[in-house]
Amino acid sequence: MSELITADLVDLDLSADTKEAAARSLAERMVEAGRVTDLDGFLADVAAREEQMPTGLDGGIGIPHCRSAHVTEPTLAFGRSAARIDFGAADGPADLIFLIAAPAGADSDHLTILSSLARQLMNADFTDALRSADRPEQAAALIRGEEPAAGEPAAAGPAGVEPAGVEPVASGLAAASGSAASSGASQTGSEPAVPFRIVAVTSCPTGIAHTYMAAESLENAAREAGVELVVETQGSAGFDKLPTATIAAADAVVFAHDVEVREKARFAGKPTVDVGVKAAISRPAELIAEARGKAARGEVAAPADGASEGSAPMDADGAAGDGFGTRLRKWLMTGVSYMVPFVAAGGLLIALAFAIGGYEIASAKSVADHFVWTETSSWAALLFQIGGAAFTFLVPVLAGYIAYGMADRPGLVPGFVGGYIATTIKAGFLGGLVAGLIAGAVVMAIQRFKVPASMRGIMPVVVIPLVSSAIVGVLMFVVIGKPIASAQEAMTDWLNGLSGANAIGLGVLLGLMMCFDLGGPVNKVAYAFATGGIAVSDPSTGSLKIMAAVMAAGMVPPLAMALATTVRGRLFTRAERENGKAAWVLGASFISEGAIPFAAADPLRVIPSSMVGGAVTGALSMAFDCTLRAPHGGIFVVPLIGQPFLYLLAIVAGTVVSTGLVVFLKGLRKTAEPEAPGQAGGGAAAGGTTEDESKVAVAV
Repeated sequence: MSELITADLVDLDLSADTKEAAARSLAERMVEAGRVTDLDGFLADVAAREEQMPTGLDGGIGIPHCRSAHVTEPTLAFGRSAARIDFGAADGPADLIFLIAAPAGADSDHLTILSSLARQLMNADFTDALRSADRPEQAAALIRGEEPAAGEPAAAGPAGVEPAGVEPVASGLAAASGSAASSGASQTGSEPAVPFRIVAVTSCPTGIAHTYMAAESLENAAREAGVELVVETQGSAGFDKLPTATIAAADAVVFAHDVEVREKARFAGKPTVDVGVKAAISRPAELIAEARGKAARGEVAAPADGASEGSAPMDADGAAGDGFGTRLRKWLMTGVSYMVPFVAAGGLLIALAFAIGGYEIASAKSVADHFVWTETSSWAALLFQIGGAAFTFLVPVLAGYIAYGMADRPGLVPGFVGGYIATTIKAGFLGGLVAGLIAGAVVMAIQRFKVPASMRGIMPVVVIPLVSSAIVGVLMFVVIGKPIASAQEAMTDWLNGLSGANAIGLGVLLGLMMCFDLGGPVNKVAYAFATGGIAVSDPSTGSLKIMAAVMAAGMVPPLAMALATTVRGRLFTRAERENGKAAWVLGASFISEGAIPFAAADPLRVIPSSMVGGAVTGALSMAFDCTLRAPHGGIFVVPLIGQPFLYLLAIVAGTVVSTGLVVFLKGLRKTAEPEAPGQAGGGAAAGGTTEDESKVAVAV
């Protein structure tokens, strides 16, 4: 395994003055070392990760990081900046910058090293040693956890203090657990004989840095408070589940996460503190105190029996008082979220096939029987048929994971079976929705029956899949499948017959939905409705028009925010102006989430402005009779759009309307909030370092 960092990857006099320039400077060293193959592609991945959540940490640390297909092996570059660079931390800019690059398929050995480094960043001796290092070789050795060479002075502060090394995650976790367990025993006689016990789970979107920093921070705070705390880190290197006995003995739970906690039902019935991962890094003592307070008051997250063996992951994630409507939305969104990757992959392959071979490629012979390596048409047919294969999974995946959201793994088999039957009888997207709901309901009903202990072992493997699949199959084939297919056909005929005011009205509605929550549930409903219409071998003209209107409207919010920050930058904070630069690319790529930082900071102005512009674009797209077969791609699939120039005109018109409206609404304020020196980009007013905003970005 190559060294994670060498002296060539260290810059002790980093001259960059922005986080983008710092990332580029360090990434260039990775390119020279042969660790990164495409500089711009890698930097785009770094920027996309930064959009999810700023990577500045208290204590003058910046940790830009990402997984990227342009990285050949896990690599770390380190820069030290005398001028200090703003990475969005609440306490100001950073002087220690670590650029972490992990391949898309990074092996667990390297990831454990990276995660251990993340823990060491919580160690003041380690960071002090890096600040006093005077040679790149010395800094690289410190980061690798090596002793200084013979005769060389240690870079750490007091004499006798060894440099902070990097230890494997497994031993790090064991040490943390051991120290936590012993913390109560080491207390004076004035402390309770049995210490307060907390179990915690930390996880972040990339699972490389924040996950382990949060764990280390919580462990340190617990040790100081005399609390026994054990952390389960759910990172990229995998996770080892806490023992059931440890969870059962815990007095409280702390979730510090920006992605869903895996197998969350294990912790049901405990007093729970649920926050974003950065909260655990910046204020761990407060979280521990809050957990103790909730335990003292007897507050619990859910009833002790609220997460039974058959409970669904979406139910376990919800509040105890969630109504049926809330749970239904979660179930449907589970199915849609698993379906979208199939839509994107299959749709873009089909779009590429059309671009190479024209629309007539849809009638080409099977490439399994006829494929000529030197013929362009054969390659186009190959791409089309691969994309078509991906599309065949849309309805089964939708139904399967709706049932999964309702009944966990036992719902998968009847859900997939029902979804496949919906495809067979041409019940389409609507049939998949119904099949998934029926499958989940049937499994939940079966799970209510009490069975002898001798049969419990075969219930999830044999009995539930057998009985539920048979019931769902009968219902879909001979009871409700045909009426649903007839309804689907009627809806298709209605879409084909849309013209004039009716079509424009539908375009307005779809535009409003696409821009309401910027990638959230309402947005996904409109998107799923459109993709369901084109996920057939011969989609109708009406379905193609709907797909065009949905994509066009979804591009408006980020493009409008990018344009607004360009034409009236003084109305936005520095962080928002930086986000505006990235929003150009995100909007052009049909990534509505690019407007989330703006909406989170100023929802009452940004969201209505986006909705108005989206409605204008959706209406114009329908009025212009624009069509689109590809379900994703933004402006990059314009050659495949019917009426492409009018389509672009619709997008420009909606963008201008949204821009004008948001500038007008923001202009009603006297001036933008002044930025405190050294704090640009920090805090809620700077657009994107608050815990709630981080949750919004990841959840959507």
